[in-house]
Amino acid sequence: MYAGRDARRCSAAPAALALLVAACDPIVNIQGSFFPAWIVCMAVGLVLTALLRQLFAVTRLEAHLGPLLLVYPSLWVLVTLLTWLTFYRT
Repeated sequence: MYAGRDARRCSAAPAALALLVAACDPIVNIQGSFFPAWIVCMAVGLVLTALLRQLFAVTRLEAHLGPLLLVYPSLWVLVTLLTWLTFYRT
């Protein structure tokens, strides 16, 4: 009987914490629809990574980058986090 209550308390704590932390995320209004700011930063990171890929291809640097399967996702994360830091650091 007591084990059931403890299990419910243990599972309710992470859910309550997630609700409290979710309120800390900046919200961006895009044409009347509200998006979390991290989605906007990910989209900007994706677009800028695609543009950088084109730049690397034109300048013929892509052949010297190494394993592209690691380089471009890492570049995407880097650009996304730099966008976040640029616009949302407080």
